[in-house]
Amino acid sequence: MRRTKTMLMGDLLEEFFSRPYVAAKVAEGKLPDTWRAIVGDRVADRTTRLSLENHILYVHITSSAIRSELFLRRDALAAEINRLSGVRLVNAVIIR
Repeated sequence: MRRTKTMLMGDLLEEFFSRPYVAAKVAEGKLPDTWRAIVGDRVADRTTRLSLENHILYVHITSSAIRSELFLRRDALAAEINRLSGVRLVNAVIIR
């Protein structure tokens, strides 16, 4: 609460969500949607599980052909996830 300068609720929420910890948690919650946007519907449908632990994204894929293709593009996937998230969310991607 401030007495000298009033703040609009939108400005207050923008400030709150721009904090690094909060922004990372929001991006983590949106990770399944971000994954679908990057790889497409067919690959996302073959993805059985996404888990993020210590900035390492573990991706479980049912198709061996898709798994091999994604394995070759791990670095590009991590970069695109971070770009769309707006924060450094993923350092590495492990495809299983």
